[in-house]
Amino acid sequence: MNKRRDNRGRILHNGESQMPDGRYRFRYNDIFGKPRVVYSIRLDRHDPVPAGKKKTLSLRELENQIKADLFDHIVSHGGNLTVLELVEKYISTKINVRQTTSKGYGTVINILKKDPFGKKRIDTVRISDAKCWLIKLQQKDGRGYSSIHSIRGVLRPAFQMACDDDLIRKNPFGFQLVEVIVNDSLRREALSREDERKFLKFVKEDSHFSQYYEGIYILFKTGMRISEFCGLTVRDISFEEHSINIDHQLMKNGSKGYYIQQTKTESGTRVIPMTPDVEACFKKIIENRKPPKKEPIIEGKTGFLYFDKNGSVMYSLHWEHYFKHIRTKYNNIYRVQMPLVTPHVCRHTYCSNMAKSGCNPKTLQYLMGHAEIGVTLNTYTHVKYEDAKAEVTKLKIV
Repeated sequence: MNKRRDNRGRILHNGESQMPDGRYRFRYNDIFGKPRVVYSIRLDRHDPVPAGKKKTLSLRELENQIKADLFDHIVSHGGNLTVLELVEKYISTKINVRQTTSKGYGTVINILKKDPFGKKRIDTVRISDAKCWLIKLQQKDGRGYSSIHSIRGVLRPAFQMACDDDLIRKNPFGFQLVEVIVNDSLRREALSREDERKFLKFVKEDSHFSQYYEGIYILFKTGMRISEFCGLTVRDISFEEHSINIDHQLMKNGSKGYYIQQTKTESGTRVIPMTPDVEACFKKIIENRKPPKKEPIIEGKTGFLYFDKNGSVMYSLHWEHYFKHIRTKYNNIYRVQMPLVTPHVCRHTYCSNMAKSGCNPKTLQYLMGHAEIGVTLNTYTHVKYEDAKAEVTKLKIV
């Protein structure tokens, strides 16, 4: 039989042919039986690259990939999905997500619409491509670590979905982010016990900010998230059981206004005990609360603890501003400056103080409402030399 040959006399395999312009072509049927064609300027990987042409995979290298994909039932060319299309498909599978999550999805979509990376076909994205793109987001586009972390938090599961759907073999975003970009996010340090005492004393004695003393004290002594604290109503405080019921958060955004949201995780829904000092603060807050004539009702909940001068329920941004103004006033008065203090720093401080006091880690995890104990131990506990020295001193070495 006469064998088909290329213009160099080499025998061509089944499905292979050479075009009049010198390119090589391979015809095959994909896993759905649909005819497909691939082209290359070279037949074998050892062939030289024609002058003026860019080096690409040879035809037989492409054939080997195709045969491996067919054997493993991998869809050729990633189903021709672009990165943007893949992410849109992934997001379409996420229903009943929180409003903040939905907003984050929208941010990622907008980035991919404007960035050439969004137009790349998913099967052409290599691990190095993914890394270079994230580096570019930080170094060229000026995005912070936390922003990139959120973006990768969408791309990684989207590409994993493509793996599970047999569109690609490997997730190019499966690496650790800290190995690729610099973590430039601000670390929230817990206050020392001395700074905590100074801050609370200053608030208590200040003629203006003393009205918020009880709320700030509770944040330092319970570790509640600020959105959890703002969402508390009178009914959530049980003086009979000496407990605080936390099963929701108060949120607000410009378009939707106030709304009630579930706790951050299932573990965030909890009942925490009140110490006598915290209980005394809640009693004073309830005694002094001044709701408007028509109490606000937010998604069926009423009896909130704090209101602003306009009669609106106070939410997290109010408290962020109060903490900022208190610290600024303190630092304007005293030569020794107060470290950064925010509602979330109160949470860090509570967790660290409880850990240093010997609180059982699992108990502390429950009190903090953390889904993973690693978050409790690694993120919210701040141990320094003085703490280590105190622990070593207490040890009895035989």
